[in-house]
Formats: sequence, structure tokens, C-alpha cells
Amino acid sequence: MSEKQQRLVYSIIEFLNQSIQDGTVKADDQESLEVAIQCIGEAFGVDPADQVQSQKLSVKPATLQSIFDVFIKTRDRVSTPHASSSGSAEQPSAPSGDDKAQAEKFKQIGNAQMSSKDYDAAIESYNSAATLDPTNPVYYSNRAAAHSSKGDHLSAVGDAEKAISVDPKFVKAYHRLGHAQYSLGDFKAAANAFERGLKLEPTNAGLKSGLQNAQARITNDEDDEDETDDNSTAEAAATRAGAGAGAGAGLGGLGGMGGMGGMADMLRGMGVGGPGGGMPDLASLMNNPQLMAMAQQMAANGGLASMMQNPAVANMMGRVQSGGGLPSMDELMSDPSLRDLYAS
Repeated sequence: MSEKQQRLVYSIIEFLNQSIQDGTVKADDQESLEVAIQCIGEAFGVDPADQVQSQKLSVKPATLQSIFDVFIKTRDRVSTPHASSSGSAEQPSAPSGDDKAQAEKFKQIGNAQMSSKDYDAAIESYNSAATLDPTNPVYYSNRAAAHSSKGDHLSAVGDAEKAISVDPKFVKAYHRLGHAQYSLGDFKAAANAFERGLKLEPTNAGLKSGLQNAQARITNDEDDEDETDDNSTAEAAATRAGAGAGAGAGLGGLGGMGGMGGMADMLRGMGVGGPGGGMPDLASLMNNPQLMAMAQQMAANGGLASMMQNPAVANMMGRVQSGGGLPSMDELMSDPSLRDLYAS
């Protein structure tokens, strides 16, 4: 699963948890929602309690709600008719000369506040400039830079798009937009913004560099997704293989060794259960890799406990403990219960 998908799931879980905490969800429904949150997290491999994963997947200071609000505003702005029935576009009233001059002063104040890293104050100054002269894309572009500087890249996207809508030929706005989209992890949208800017100014070094970085991340993300898909396929194949082995395992989950019949053949090869019966020495048993692998497999899947519950095995072990030794192969095949055990 790609990191982008997990980021979305993490944001959804954050939104649902916040809805529980702020009382949006009724108390009677909270328990059901908590169960749903747990199921969503497990299904997508997202654990909000994991601090490392939280830092990696969080989109703060943005939230799912703020992202959705920006989408709604952008969609409404795009879908709103820009022309009247007569075909003339509705334009904002032209600012007066005094308004433009005052707007420039606010811009200069904002620039100084940006230099001193007082980003909130700079945003307010650019707000004032844009209010006085909404026809100047520079004010929206500068405000986008201020939002990005404080980590609010989502708001920066909105301001950069506003600057472009005011003046589609204002190249710097495409750089602001690409940077904000890149910082949000939307590398395809970032590449698109840089490409649009380069169509207007093909020699712009900043746009070229931004495009190269975005395209590199797009390639890396696609490679990661392909690797994740390959790993998922391999895991699924391993699971199916394990299930198949378990289905034919017989007693004790020994499918990979031919069931109890395979174990009997192995012991017979070690001299166990021959015509004279008897048990090999402990060192021989411990040094036999096949027997040790079988023992580890049985211990791992609970097969040992299952095997010991079989009456035939219990009788055979009781005989060994009483000094009678293991049965010979002739005895195994003549005793129906042991013969069935061998054949399983």
C-alpha cells in the first residue's frame, strides 16, 4: 500500500477520533465508531498510536475537514459562470490610485515581516493589500509564500490558484502552487503546476528544478507501489501454500513431512521400530536435522499437543515409558490403530 493511501486513511481516522472527542458523534454511537476506527486502521496498516508513523503520515496543520473545504471552494469557483447572458465577464471594480498606493505599502510591510519570520503578521498585511487592490496577483502570491513558510501548504495552494485566476500569466504563482503541492505530497499536481509555468517561461530555472524534483518523486512512488504489490502477491502465495500444507498435514500439522507416515519412515531409517524395536540414543535424535525441523514445526503450530491426544500415540508412548521400546514395523502394520496412524 502506498504512503499516499495511508496518509488519507490516517486523516480519516484523525477526523473520526476528533468527531468523538468534540461531541459531534452521539454517546450511543461512539463505541461503534471506535470499533470501526480500529477495523479501518488494521485493514490499511495505520496505527495512530505509533508516533513514528504519525509523524510520517500526518498532514498537519491541515486536516481532512480543511482539505475538503478548500476543495468545495475551488469547485464552486470553477463551476460558477464567469459570464453573464450578454457574454460580458463580471470584473471587480478597478481600485483607485490611492488604493493601489496604500496596497503597495501594506505589501512592503508584509515583505519586511516575512524577512523577520513574523508570518502571521505578514499574512494580515497581504490581506489588507489584497482588499485594497484585488486585481494584483502579487498580493495573493506573497500570501501563499507566507502560508507555506508557516507550514500551511493547503492555504498556500488556495492563494496560488487565486493569483493565477487573477493573472494566468503571472509565472511566480505557478512556482508557489507547485511548491505547496509538493510539500503536501501531491507530486503529480506539483509537476503539473511547474509544467504550466514553464509553458509561459521555458527558461525559468526554479520551475525546471521543481519539475525535476516532482517527477523524481512520482517515479519513486510508483516504484514503491509496484514493490508493495509484488510483496502482497508473494505474501498471498505464501499464505495459500501454507494453507495447502496445513490441509494435508494429518496429525500434528506435519503436511510438509508426509504426515505420521513420513515420520515413521524417517525413524525407521534411523533404526527405530526395526525388527528388534528399541530407541536410538538421544545424541542421534538431537543431531538429526529433519527430526529437529519437525519438532520445531510441531511446537509452532500446536501439533505436538494434538498428536499426544491420539489414543494410538498415547498407547505407544506408554509402552516406551514402561521399557517396552517402540513397536517394530511389523507391529505397526498389524495393529489397526497404529496402521491407520502410519497411513495418515
